[in-house]
Amino acid sequence: MIRHMLCGGAAVLALSSAAAAQEASCPIKVGVLHSLSGTMAISETTLKDTVEMLVEQQNEAGGLLGCDLEAVVVDPASDWPLFAEKARELLTVHEVDVIFGNWTSVSRKSVLPVIEELNGLLFYPVQYEGEESSKNVFYTGAAPNQQAIPAVDYFLEELGIERFALLGTDYVYPRTTNNILEAYLGQNGVAEEDIFINYTPFGHSDWATIVSDVVAMADEGRPVGVISTINGDANVGFYKELAAQGVDASDIPVVAFSVGEEELSGLDTADLVGHLAAWNYFQSADTAANEEWVAAWKARMGEDRVTNDPMEAHYIGFNMWVQAAEQAGTVEVDAVRDAMYGQEVENLTGGTAVMLPNHHLTKPVLIGEITEDGQFDIVSQTEEVPGDAWTDYLPESAVLTSDWPGLGCGMYNTQTESCVQIQSNY
Repeated sequence: MIRHMLCGGAAVLALSSAAAAQEASCPIKVGVLHSLSGTMAISETTLKDTVEMLVEQQNEAGGLLGCDLEAVVVDPASDWPLFAEKARELLTVHEVDVIFGNWTSVSRKSVLPVIEELNGLLFYPVQYEGEESSKNVFYTGAAPNQQAIPAVDYFLEELGIERFALLGTDYVYPRTTNNILEAYLGQNGVAEEDIFINYTPFGHSDWATIVSDVVAMADEGRPVGVISTINGDANVGFYKELAAQGVDASDIPVVAFSVGEEELSGLDTADLVGHLAAWNYFQSADTAANEEWVAAWKARMGEDRVTNDPMEAHYIGFNMWVQAAEQAGTVEVDAVRDAMYGQEVENLTGGTAVMLPNHHLTKPVLIGEITEDGQFDIVSQTEEVPGDAWTDYLPESAVLTSDWPGLGCGMYNTQTESCVQIQSNY
């Protein structure tokens, strides 16, 4: 009788697994929402290529839930309102099961109301300003405590920087990040007059005056450093102007948050050697997993193509989504979301990424120096740091916490013990 009960139970499990697999409508559609034209194409085209490669690899491994995956690609063309339209198109016309996309925070915030209205699922792969937690977004890039704050600490502790130029593109990510950094620098004894903040539009090309202003900061002999949140192709003109004015890393070091291997591939790096970037991944990371990833990428795309941090974020997010769908037995958004918490994927730099209840990852923080070949020499690497959706350095955010599976809330006020229903002003 026990044997019959066990056999019957196994049969039921087999049938239920088959039924779960049948819940997925084949093919399973993966939306790709990255700019293929406009000012952000320099950074985002590679991420479209990355998702297509991940889809191809998954299909070669047998697909998902008995189905092949299909990448559905749209071009929001670096047009922030168009991101919202294209997200709606992906969810309502193409009926995708998940979206991997966006770079700038302004594009993400454009998409946010659409995916929340339609209960879509977005994996966002780029470092950002934090101050947000949506149940429909998994943030696989760095929060400020996983990039911006450690970069400032490196300037303060390792390089002895005393005066700071915070240069950014004029939109939400640089402005919010610099609000956080200005508060953090103040708490670390940096005077207000020793912080220069400047914003320029997307695609800005005339950097002569701004670079001259930064150079002037160093005239009295105190060490000056640049924290760069300049985004997109504006970086080309910025670094060219640094070289034109004879500024190198030994004079005024720059640490960038949006310049990686892909951006450097379009620059003459001879005059940029020694300048820095803060990310959670560099192609030069010496691990077996990274060697395999880079080899697969170059085999598909060509030897001259490089890898970068947001690509690794998509690699981690995509594999977590696959694992969660397999665990849930469906690609239905609510079930996948519930299965996402605690998912683990190996970082390509070593260690393990874990998805937290606040929809952020644990990530190591890496500081890299630019080398002549357009790569980065890793000069600092931490253990995994848990991503913080709400910064500790702005009073209105310090009291907030995000816990979706426990509290069902992305903005829980620990003082009032209530869930805040409005988004931050930042």
